[in-house]
Amino acid sequence: MDHEFPGYLCLTDLLDQDLSAYEFFQTLSPEEQSGLRRYDSEIATFSELQARAARLRAEGQPLW
Repeated sequence: MDHEFPGYLCLTDLLDQDLSAYEFFQTLSPEEQSGLRRYDSEIATFSELQARAARLRAEGQPLW
């Protein structure tokens, strides 16, 4: 499945429409989920979701 098409409006839309993105998101801790929700309007694809999660972890930023 190509997770780059279509691009969704935001993280909330992505999670509502893409089962793989939803399942990935659900594996994250509540703190990580909260941190990613701050970037709601910047995350529109599954790969953006994965990249943002990885970037926040790599930078050692608190995710909440």
